[in-house]
Amino acid sequence: MSVRGRHARTLRAVFENPVRSNIVWADIENMLNSFGAEIAEGNGSRVRIALNGVRAVFHRPHPQKEADKGAVKDMRRFLTEAGVRSDEV
Repeated sequence: MSVRGRHARTLRAVFENPVRSNIVWADIENMLNSFGAEIAEGNGSRVRIALNGVRAVFHRPHPQKEADKGAVKDMRRFLTEAGVRSDEV
């Protein structure tokens, strides 16, 4: 999978150390869409995501728009399990 532009910056940010807490959640969802992920609305702020046969449930941040460090760590784990590697950018 070749990742370029804005999505490459978002992917690098997700895998960056130390873990960042200023990644805009909408950017993460847009990146996932570009990877072909299925994103479905759940109850409340829940979002169900499926990518390459891996499924996970996340909570959209609110009222802030940025994902916290815990969400970024969970997204990193999800992407790794789905076969997305940070060295692809």
